[in-house]
Amino acid sequence: MNTYDINTRNKVKRVPARGHYDHKTVYDILDAGSMCHVGFVIDGQPFVIPTLYGRKSDKIYLHGAATSRMLKTLDRGIDVCVTITHVDGLVLARSIFHHSMNYRSVLLFGKAHKVVEEKKEKALFIISEQIIKGRWEETRKPSAKELKATTVLEMPIDQASAKIRQGPPSDDKADYELNIWAGVVPLNQRKGVPVDDKLNKEGVEIPESVKNYLKTDTG
Repeated sequence: MNTYDINTRNKVKRVPARGHYDHKTVYDILDAGSMCHVGFVIDGQPFVIPTLYGRKSDKIYLHGAATSRMLKTLDRGIDVCVTITHVDGLVLARSIFHHSMNYRSVLLFGKAHKVVEEKKEKALFIISEQIIKGRWEETRKPSAKELKATTVLEMPIDQASAKIRQGPPSDDKADYELNIWAGVVPLNQRKGVPVDDKLNKEGVEIPESVKNYLKTDTG
């Protein structure tokens, strides 16, 4: 099993038994989502920016306007920390102290660089597929002008760690005698009924990508 090297940067310190460093666990959590938070520092000031991503093998891709301060800064080769979190449930214990959440999260560490022009469209395809598979083939592709106005960054995953909590509350032994309800409230993202754009051409039906998306479980 391939695993990431562990050091002080990515080692899970709080409840280390919940830490995972194998590629499969990290990739599974990445593939279950499409929104991440990108952490970086400019002149001593930390920033954390939410954005969409795509994963292919051991790399993730970020995109945005060519004028984006975040993308320009990351392209300088600074250290980057990318996080993804899925909240799966509220863990309600008998004591307020032991309330928690069930979750799956990853931290990714690396340096990002700009994708060269001839590979930009392929990178955008990867991001599109991360969001909704098959949609790319149903749409108009980016024009030369649109590609020029867009920056795509590739970030090889140098190090990573996953942290997962699952299961019921963990109360103090004495608290199990209390007449207080405890348990887990599962949380799931819900997919709604698609809403047609009022400017759709008459007779245009919901495409296969959307139909297939609605059939899949949300991570």
